[in-house]
Amino acid sequence: MWEALGAFADRNSTVLSIAAGFSLLAFVGGLLALPWLVAAIPEDYFVGDRRPVPVSRRTGRPRHPAVVWSARIGKNVAGGTLILAGVAMLVLPGQGVLTILAGVVLTDMPGKRRLERAIVRRSLVLRALNALRRRRGVGPLRVD
Repeated sequence: MWEALGAFADRNSTVLSIAAGFSLLAFVGGLLALPWLVAAIPEDYFVGDRRPVPVSRRTGRPRHPAVVWSARIGKNVAGGTLILAGVAMLVLPGQGVLTILAGVVLTDMPGKRRLERAIVRRSLVLRALNALRRRRGVGPLRVD
């Protein structure tokens, strides 16, 4: 069996090297992006059952529906792509489970909000998120 794996690795060394490089890049990129993404969550995102109305950071007014729908479509396409890449990474080198989780967070699916709130309500998770936010100079998340 080891000989067959060695022969496979020899025949596909270029592809395996590219996959390993992409995996390392995605892992490091995820670690670097995590504090920024956590700091970008509005403080009251987990309060109440309704999703907050998207507002412009510049003007404070609600965003145009075309912008909102374009962003939702793009976010869902990116989330679906991450889910597919994560499934592939389950058998290829990479952080498959983390990539799938990132894809699920991006997609709009039934029950997602309830799942997000259940995860964030755990004291260990909330403390970790708020510690990241504190380091970035952002107020703590509120959870009802």
